[in-house]
Amino acid sequence: MDPILIGEMLAALMFFGVIGFLLLGFPVAFTLAGVSLLFGLVGIGFGVFDPSNFGSLPNRYIGFMTNEVLVAVPLFIFMGVMLERSQIAEQLLMTMGKLFGNLRGGLGFSVVIVGAMLAASTGVVGATVVTMGLISLPAMLRAGYDPKLATGVICASGTLGQIIPPSTVLIFMGDMLAGINSQVQMAKGNFAPSPVSVGDLFAGALLPGILLVSLYLGYVLFKAVTAPESCPATPVPADEKGELLRDFFVALVPPLLLILAVLGSILGGIATPTEAASVGAVGAMILATLRWRLSFRILRETMIATATITSMVFIILLGASVFSIVFRMMGGDNLVHEFLSNLPGGPLAAVAVVMVIMFFLGFILDTFEIIFIVIPITAPVLLMLDIDPIWLGVLVGVNLQTSFLTPPFGFALFYLRGVAPEDLPTSAIYKGILPFVALQVVAIAILFAFPQIVTWLPKVISG
Repeated sequence: MDPILIGEMLAALMFFGVIGFLLLGFPVAFTLAGVSLLFGLVGIGFGVFDPSNFGSLPNRYIGFMTNEVLVAVPLFIFMGVMLERSQIAEQLLMTMGKLFGNLRGGLGFSVVIVGAMLAASTGVVGATVVTMGLISLPAMLRAGYDPKLATGVICASGTLGQIIPPSTVLIFMGDMLAGINSQVQMAKGNFAPSPVSVGDLFAGALLPGILLVSLYLGYVLFKAVTAPESCPATPVPADEKGELLRDFFVALVPPLLLILAVLGSILGGIATPTEAASVGAVGAMILATLRWRLSFRILRETMIATATITSMVFIILLGASVFSIVFRMMGGDNLVHEFLSNLPGGPLAAVAVVMVIMFFLGFILDTFEIIFIVIPITAPVLLMLDIDPIWLGVLVGVNLQTSFLTPPFGFALFYLRGVAPEDLPTSAIYKGILPFVALQVVAIAILFAFPQIVTWLPKVISG
């Protein structure tokens, strides 16, 4: 049998083998590395894989550790965890709830707005969902909200940190797309390609993030008009109205200043994402100090949480590197290239197929797992077909936000289930996210039809 065909068959079997072992419950990072090594040995036996290819792994790992862009990841995680410990989210939620309380759906509006602000200042999905679940969910249920609407709006708003900058997903994706785009352009004969940066991806994701927030607010408004009993008003007591304006500025100004300092410096070209992340980390400690919440215990807890989350993400990245080497060297990239290049409908059809595959992978895999596996395989082919890398990255980011919401492995559902009242049925949480998953699909369709929503702001900023 043709060695090329054998290699491509093994590459395809390896991909499905990884999915199968993950469904059995094996740890992601070790599954990626272990299955890849196993198929690499089989490939050596068939003479379709050269074991010397593994020699590039040390240099690749050292490259990850010395990559200045990726240093922003633990810094942004630290910023998010520190802000969560400083109870800024709690104050924002309570103040916004009072501000919109006189409106039907007011608590829903406040959850979406606070979720967007926390996404722009923390980007830590788990902390946001848990915080809003602990504070807003009981208040919404006491006010008579439909449990499905209450749980859906909390889960969906908590996942906005995946697409609204500063998103750790966009940092990894921006770094990967920058390298892939450079290689693709040189392969096409362009030896001075326009660089793709994390800042470009942040700028491209800003308007789509606002689009998602608008869709969520529109849905809550729709429910308030068509089914007012599902989201009744919660009027503010007269004795609390006098302090509402002061509470509003106290709760709103600090996180807004932090958002302006971090995102403004990146989009304005004043600082790199890593430099802005360090400013954000220091700013989060300053805000905690001003609230008398900074102590050695909180600092220690924040550092441990940061190290844990960062280690989890990077160990998946290391395992995915083994998978990428084995898959590509056995001819898997040629298989993907032939499949996507020959689809009827051209490049846009290829992007649509990749988006559909990623959407369904989101049911069984985490966001980081998907981008570390799928982006290195598909992005070179799509960029070779002249797809805009910034548009592709943002489209993937919006798509993979659904992986936090889709059962059976939607982590936002688990986070909320862990803090929700015991008498709230799990089925209400699962049913509640369905309209918001549909809204995310609508957002993807809008961005697919109108790429300018993504590409306009990066072009304006870059001049």
